[in-house]
Amino acid sequence: MNKEKLTEILNLHSQWLKDKATGKRADLRGADLQSADLRGADLQSADLWGANLRGADLRGADLWGADLRNANLRSANLRGVNLRGVNLREADLWGADLREADLKDIKI
Repeated sequence: MNKEKLTEILNLHSQWLKDKATGKRADLRGADLQSADLRGADLQSADLWGANLRGADLRGADLWGADLRNANLRSANLRGVNLRGVNLREADLWGADLREADLKDIKI
């Protein structure tokens, strides 16, 4: 996925989090986000089912309630990420850095 498209999706998602009538929930199902720089991104409740986030930098991101089922998070940097309530069923977390991540209420 190119950077411009991703920025557009993130901006609409940010609007959706503030006002569901004006924005749009991030639909990144199956997206190729390998090595993406998503530091500090607000992806609360985003749909990332089956997304390729291998090697992505998500430090400090907020993924509260996101759907990460079947996502490839190999070697992703999830340090300090809010993963509360995230669905991680069948997600590949091999080599992911989860230090200081909030893992309360995750679904596995």
